[in-house]
Amino acid sequence: MITLKIQSSSQEKMKPLFSGLNFFFLYILSHGAAANKLIHDTCKESALKDPNLSYEFCVNSLESAPHSHWTNLHELGMASIKLIRNNATDTRIYTKELLKNEELDQFVKVCLADCFDLYSDAIPTLKQAAKDYNSKHYVDANIKVGSIMDASSTCEDGFEEKEGVVSPLKKRNNDVFQLSAIALSIIKMLQ
Repeated sequence: MITLKIQSSSQEKMKPLFSGLNFFFLYILSHGAAANKLIHDTCKESALKDPNLSYEFCVNSLESAPHSHWTNLHELGMASIKLIRNNATDTRIYTKELLKNEELDQFVKVCLADCFDLYSDAIPTLKQAAKDYNSKHYVDANIKVGSIMDASSTCEDGFEEKEGVVSPLKKRNNDVFQLSAIALSIIKMLQ
């Protein structure tokens, strides 16, 4: 406890300074611990039900989300949808930059153009998925998030059509796929 010395006419008294501050810190710590438990429990259940989802990826992703002090599963689900949107937006921007490279193989350019279109379509879809989710229209949100998962797979599959081609979006597509799996798992838990 922080104390403050106050001089009195004949004696020194020790008075607590900001005694409520200790309560505030305890509250924040317990709130953080509850959010951490929610994340770990949710990721554990999600990874058990979906062999394509990594527990570690789930925990790291949700813990890295801005304002990751979720108090309930609904808030955590919204955070997962926002993570998908951020990743899809970043992937779209990255793909646009790759397309500017004139030295790319023509096949790779065609695949990147397809991926650019897929991710361009994904962004408004994710905006609507977030609205549906907030309105607790979970079936509609599920369909839209599922289409984003499909888009990341479709993008990646395009590169595999030609032997020896390595996708420059492999990690990004996998991240969007796994983030979508997290959101779909949470949506299913809420239904």
